[in-house]
Amino acid sequence: MKIVIDIGHPAHVHYFRNFIKIMEKKGHTLLVFARDKEVSQNLLNQYDIPYVSRGKGSSGFFGKLTYLIKTDFILLFKALPFKPDIFLSFSSPYAAQVAWLLRKPHIAFTDTEHAKIENIASIPFSSTVITPQCFLKDFGKKHIRFNGFLELFYLHKNYFTSNKDIFKLLNIKDDENYIILRFVSWGASHDIGHSGLNDETKRELVEELSKDYKIFISSETELPKEFIQYKLNISPEKMHDVLDNAHLFIGEGATMASECAMLGTPAIYVNTLSAGTLIAQEDSGSIFSFNTSVGVLKKAIEILETPNLEKVFEENSRNLLHDSIDVTAFAVWFVENYPKSIDTIKDNPDFQSRFK
Repeated sequence: MKIVIDIGHPAHVHYFRNFIKIMEKKGHTLLVFARDKEVSQNLLNQYDIPYVSRGKGSSGFFGKLTYLIKTDFILLFKALPFKPDIFLSFSSPYAAQVAWLLRKPHIAFTDTEHAKIENIASIPFSSTVITPQCFLKDFGKKHIRFNGFLELFYLHKNYFTSNKDIFKLLNIKDDENYIILRFVSWGASHDIGHSGLNDETKRELVEELSKDYKIFISSETELPKEFIQYKLNISPEKMHDVLDNAHLFIGEGATMASECAMLGTPAIYVNTLSAGTLIAQEDSGSIFSFNTSVGVLKKAIEILETPNLEKVFEENSRNLLHDSIDVTAFAVWFVENYPKSIDTIKDNPDFQSRFK
């Protein structure tokens, strides 16, 4: 089988990296496209996954429209001689539209209800849409739901083992408690009109929490001078070890907050955007969501003062993931047996339990 995968965000590398390796070992051939965004291509290099770059993207309506047309042509030009059997992506308009033009199936994974532009430009051209069970929207007959979260593509126990050597890489003591702050760029199309932590609260968090904890800041944009000393300098593929061993996460990025829920690390998510996955994780007590900065510092202190903090949140995570499946194993089976796998799942909803 020949498979095309489109990567648009660093998280997408993690979604598909284990899938890619497994499918290659099974004898399938893959063609991977990747946007030059943040550390996406660096991650692909780290995991030794060959790819074709589709450029940096653009901003503004006309810029995005021009990039859409340009990227569609790039994928089409490269895919034609490859002769793919199937396309996969995280709701990529480019992969979906090129698959439609070539009359090939496109399987879209997504957990982002508020990505309206991406969904409008990709879902109508997709053959199948796969989401977590808690996804709030319904895409009709083409919609397949699974028990779990997309972060389990790579954080499931079958693939992730915590590396305690991360303390050495962070240049701190093995018993030193640290907190991760995450700031986003607000450049994505679904970020328009939304917000997270204000500058004053960022300063208050650093000033107050640094009294008792080591602070590391991960940011999509360049940090102001006052925060440079807290910048997290770590190879991107080590980020999940950093999150797993952190005492607390506070950030504007939904992906990292959700990753913390998988890992049992308490997380405060500050963003006016929400999603079904975040609601489910908040209901389990794994994360705490805020629409504004008001109350964030107070909640952080409250969490840090929780007796048996580590055990409490590990238990919350276990309860959240009790019925979750190995999403990579599910995806491998689903693609290899496509399209028969659609009827198998719909005729027997309990079938996916075999992937737990």
